[in-house]
Amino acid sequence: MYRKLKERVYEANMELFHRKLIVYTWGNVSEVDREKGVMAIKPSGVDYDKLTPDDMVIVDLNGNKVEG
Repeated sequence: MYRKLKERVYEANMELFHRKLIVYTWGNVSEVDREKGVMAIKPSGVDYDKLTPDDMVIVDLNGNKVEG
């Protein structure tokens, strides 16, 4: 249901990594889908070289985990 959202957030996070704008696992990109009332974000502590779109976490706008 959230595949495209997760893929976009993954790609944006990988762009940070490839441009060396992050250190270790610090820093991330998130995206809000207001129509669905959710957002996707990279979880803390996951190495960028092991990151996949499936690792992105979906939370509702109150911070409750929905998926991931």
